[in-house]
Amino acid sequence: MKKLNKRTRKFAAVSTFVLGGLLSLSFAEGYFEISKNLEIFTAVYRELNTFYVDETQPGELMKTSIDGMLKSLDPYTVYYPESKIEDYRFMTTGQYGGIGAKVNTIDGQITIIEPYEGFSAALAGLKAGDVVIAVDGLSVVGKNYNEISDLLKGQNGTTLVLTIERLNSPEPIDISITRAEIQVPDIPYHGMIDDKTGYIALSSFTKTASAEVKKSFLALKEEGMEQLVFDLRGNGGGLLREAVNIVNLFVPKGTEVVSTKGKLDEWNKTYSALNPPLDTEIPIIVLIDDRSASASEIVSGTLQDLDRAVILGQRSFGKGLVQQTKDLSYNTKMKLTVAKYYTASGRCIQKLNYSERDETGKVKEVPDSLIKPFFTAGGRAVFDGRGIDPDVYMEPVKESNMLSALLNNYVIFDFATAYAQGRDSIPAPEDFVLSDADYTEFRQFALDQEFELNTQTELLLSRLEETAADERYMQVAEEAFADLKKKLTPDKARDLDLFKGEIKKALENEIITRYYFSQGAIRFGLQNDALIDRSLSTFASDYYSILQVQP
Repeated sequence: MKKLNKRTRKFAAVSTFVLGGLLSLSFAEGYFEISKNLEIFTAVYRELNTFYVDETQPGELMKTSIDGMLKSLDPYTVYYPESKIEDYRFMTTGQYGGIGAKVNTIDGQITIIEPYEGFSAALAGLKAGDVVIAVDGLSVVGKNYNEISDLLKGQNGTTLVLTIERLNSPEPIDISITRAEIQVPDIPYHGMIDDKTGYIALSSFTKTASAEVKKSFLALKEEGMEQLVFDLRGNGGGLLREAVNIVNLFVPKGTEVVSTKGKLDEWNKTYSALNPPLDTEIPIIVLIDDRSASASEIVSGTLQDLDRAVILGQRSFGKGLVQQTKDLSYNTKMKLTVAKYYTASGRCIQKLNYSERDETGKVKEVPDSLIKPFFTAGGRAVFDGRGIDPDVYMEPVKESNMLSALLNNYVIFDFATAYAQGRDSIPAPEDFVLSDADYTEFRQFALDQEFELNTQTELLLSRLEETAADERYMQVAEEAFADLKKKLTPDKARDLDLFKGEIKKALENEIITRYYFSQGAIRFGLQNDALIDRSLSTFASDYYSILQVQP
């Protein structure tokens, strides 16, 4: 036995030595590859900047090369040069120094889309529809969105003068605005839907998200809330820790919420609820859609795994990756993917495999053959590899091509600008209704605008017509095609009448935003929201049977 033990120890020692040598060799080879390619890159960069026929911008050239390298990995691994650090700060905190307004380019003009309620731009009198033509006397005509955005942002307390053109104003107007610390709220609105149903909309997961949810939840409890609709639609995520803290509000202390697994041991972590919860019994319905991603999926997926909430809506985006930010030299940063996360049942909901691409470079989805079932606390089957499947699926509402064209070409926006010019106030969002006379006026306004109205139906009909001609069926089908074309070719006047209901709602929403800002638009939208209606009926009927638990 002693001889066997000696031999075993000797073999183990030799194995350890060999393994250590292999690891050292592997590390050395990896280091050599990195060193070699860095040397090649440096040589290419130096030669380009020295000998290229035209003048190069070294900073831009370097950023382009870095962006190209990172693009080959995944869209969440991003480099932030010093000039874009404000963007990174806004992403993680919701804060930035600026005037507090949403700005975009419309027909080549820098246009105010929405001044944020309570912030500098709105307080100074800036209005949606105002066109910025100069900043501090410097013309911005012809500048792109990024250039004007950089001009508007700046240090808290500094002042700038915007020269704007306003509808029906004969001369340009100068407006002095003091930049401030702008904090875009994580919760754009919370309130009571009826006498016992509370509603919280969460738009992002910055470092204040869980605190805002807690504050809103307690306020609604004071108003008599007995059940909660938690809206994560369109929420693209944010900080993982905030997602854990929000789940913690509704599950017992010590409950495992999410785990992460990465290449390095430091990212093999388990995150549990560390604090006493607010309420472990209140019925909760979480609303999601195909833009609910990352931290939104941690919250909705884990509450589903724990049978703590009913998930309602459409399948979520499917982002199961975790990013960490690394500080680089010269005040630059890089956000890179370091791990995958796994919800409480053990599933990873990442839909795209960025390490596998087809011959065109398109990223492949996890194939159905690799999708595996996992099980909630009560034994319900849930699945990995494809986002969060709702417990109650609701078909997304598809807007008509006419409404899309009116929105994308800012026809509705421009009409709302004109509508608000002559009215100091309108009824509350819950009471405002656009009159038929106003819609008739809008109809004529829209017909006077130049915009393209194309439909998928028209495209498919054209392709079918080409195929019929190739197969020599046109001699018997020409009359039928002509009749179909007449009926299906877009007609602006006809479609403005045909889709009046949805166009009118979009108009009302845009007009309400001019007077009551984003909160008003949400209050208006809740009255015509199929998912809210379904949530209320689910609470009243099959909430507990869906979860397969006793009330």
